[in-house]
Amino acid sequence: MSEAVIRKCAPGDEDDLSLVGQAAFLEAFAGVVSGRDILAHCRRQHATEKYAAWLRDANSAVWMVEVNPGRAPVGYLVLTAPDLPLADIGPGDLEIKRVYLLHRFQGGGIGARLMNAARDHAIARGSRRLLLGVYSGNIAAIGFYERLGYKRVGTRPFKVGENTYNDLIFSLGLGR
Repeated sequence: MSEAVIRKCAPGDEDDLSLVGQAAFLEAFAGVVSGRDILAHCRRQHATEKYAAWLRDANSAVWMVEVNPGRAPVGYLVLTAPDLPLADIGPGDLEIKRVYLLHRFQGGGIGARLMNAARDHAIARGSRRLLLGVYSGNIAAIGFYERLGYKRVGTRPFKVGENTYNDLIFSLGLGR
């Protein structure tokens, strides 16, 4: 396996984030969601400007995974203020809005390192918990989050194209 480097992103990384986001979403959901819906979702939700806005937002943090040789981008994580349908959302909460790693690079500890970077950042900011949503049919991701200590705390609908899917919402307490 190639050496993976995780680095904090800055303005100027939005094109790479958009490309990796689109590739990872297509890779993860081809055969699950209609191709037309996937492509429309990628055009809207993985637009370069969406990433540029997160990179400009002082309350958001983004990390990129690059592999050597060549520093090719293969994954990333976006941490933001929460936008989830939970009654107890508070100022000490952060949401892992997106976490993607191309399949070829999964299973070697890179994803855990990426999640730990977000956790360490949240702890340093004095956050009380991390939240995330995951497609209810993504059994591998659910197991990964549970192994990291995340607990299921709710659900939400997630629309892709004309179809609505069910996401599970998970939480990780940060000991505050």
